[in-house]
Amino acid sequence: MVFKYRLEILSILAVLGFCALFLYTSSIMTDAEFAGSDTLGSTQIAEMTGKAEEEFQPLIWQWAPPSGEIESGLFALQAAIGGILVGWVFGYWKGQKKREPVK
Repeated sequence: MVFKYRLEILSILAVLGFCALFLYTSSIMTDAEFAGSDTLGSTQIAEMTGKAEEEFQPLIWQWAPPSGEIESGLFALQAAIGGILVGWVFGYWKGQKKREPVK
């Protein structure tokens, strides 16, 4: 019976191990700030140059959506269009394989 559920047991142990590792590392870092690489990089550049934020001007004007909901909706639309295109390519390839005559 144990051999029948070996994959499920290993999966549960892996998830529990990951959770334990995450909780352990979170308890070690009590005063750590979680920031992305963009924040850290721009902070270091600002420290080196002193006024890097004021000097930077984008080459191409970028439209900023008026709210976060619109931004999320546009991102979801972009993801849906990308998924449709990827699905169409894979479907086309599969159709081409079925169309080839067997030798």
